[in-house]
Amino acid sequence: MQSTGIVRRLDSLGRITLPMELRKSFDIGDREPLEIFTEEDRIIIKKYNPSDVFTGKCEDLIEYKGKKVSRDSIRELCRIAGFELKD
Repeated sequence: MQSTGIVRRLDSLGRITLPMELRKSFDIGDREPLEIFTEEDRIIIKKYNPSDVFTGKCEDLIEYKGKKVSRDSIRELCRIAGFELKD
């Protein structure tokens, strides 16, 4: 992990502001969704990139009940369930 040397304080609502330099470096636009992870004693912020709930792939996604699923996963699930698909 690389330190930026930037220190920010939380405001009274628990928010921080990402410095403009970091937003430009990571191509983060206004109101762009970010994902938050934790790892041991770390908080990790990452640009949100929707992906298939089964494989993690980011291409050819369909949304079903709020979840992203790739067409390949749908085909595989159909195969496992014994359904034939016509392409």
